Amino acid sequence: MMNILITGGAGFIGSHVVRLFVNKYPNYDIYNLDSLTYAGNLENLKDIENKPNYSFIKGDINDSEFVNSVFKKHKFDSVIHLAAESHVDRSIEDPLAFVKTNVIGTMVLLNAFKNTWKDDFDNKLFYHISTDEVYGSLGQTGLFIETTSYDPNSPYSASKASSDHFVRAYGETYGMPYVITNCSNNYGQNQFPEKLIPLFINNIINNKALPVYGDGNYTRDWLYVQDHAIAIDLVFHKGKNKETYNIGGFNEWKNIDLVKLLCRKMDVELGRKNGASEELITFVKDRPGHDLRYAIDASKIKNELGWMPSVTFEQGLEKTVKWYLSNEEWLNNVISGQYQSYYEKQYN
Repeated sequence: MMNILITGGAGFIGSHVVRLFVNKYPNYDIYNLDSLTYAGNLENLKDIENKPNYSFIKGDINDSEFVNSVFKKHKFDSVIHLAAESHVDRSIEDPLAFVKTNVIGTMVLLNAFKNTWKDDFDNKLFYHISTDEVYGSLGQTGLFIETTSYDPNSPYSASKASSDHFVRAYGETYGMPYVITNCSNNYGQNQFPEKLIPLFINNIINNKALPVYGDGNYTRDWLYVQDHAIAIDLVFHKGKNKETYNIGGFNEWKNIDLVKLLCRKMDVELGRKNGASEELITFVKDRPGHDLRYAIDASKIKNELGWMPSVTFEQGLEKTVKWYLSNEEWLNNVISGQYQSYYEKQYN
């Protein structure tokens, strides 16, 4: 038996992790703590909401009194911490919101975990999920490894870098067991349409412009979300205490090449003439502090834990496109008036 708290479990990555743990480990009690902001959606978990080993708790990780009371009640022996503000563009617009959730929220959880177990940390774990963006920007060559120096360039990545440091500091100062993983760009089912792939799928469906920053040559590594959930499962059960693991998809794509591939797939699925969706591509003013390239060396998790992506990017993208086209009702429901206002302001 384990009592596991998964924060941000109604969000994109979190919902896939919750589903995996609930279905795979019926003897674990899984608690999903989420404040249900714009990106959190319980519709993501309709298929497991009545499972006997699953419980949802609505609450804010910044509320220390609430978090402490929940820890006192349930005695979580493990935390998988996914709750975060994660969109770079939003962090430029409102950096303090990212400090509040990503730094203060993580601190609140760390304190609750520490105070619950004092010095008795046997068979306990605080698992912190982070991002490759903490490492900064790469040139045309090279890869991020677990010991790459931190060099964040956006308020988002700076807030995540800070939270990573606090997790390690609690491990060294208080003896708390922890692991950290830094992942590359996730994509797949149930992702809120502010991120590139679901945003562009939605825009293509509705014949709206596809806003590409700068010259489109920014490069990212792409990780299929279900593969990420499997990696999290492996690290949680087999990762070494106080270790960091980089999780990447072994898939580097320039933004413009990715967008053109997506356009071709959408044209096929929608029965449009080849090249129709590419006509929607619109180059827009670059965002401040835009990192040129991220690329992860995931050799450590591959060699130590035996993890590898199960799909190529082309296969994962096809699965993703088909899911969104089969779930347009979900897509329409999550796009609120508030999101539309933000979208219009951000991309003009």
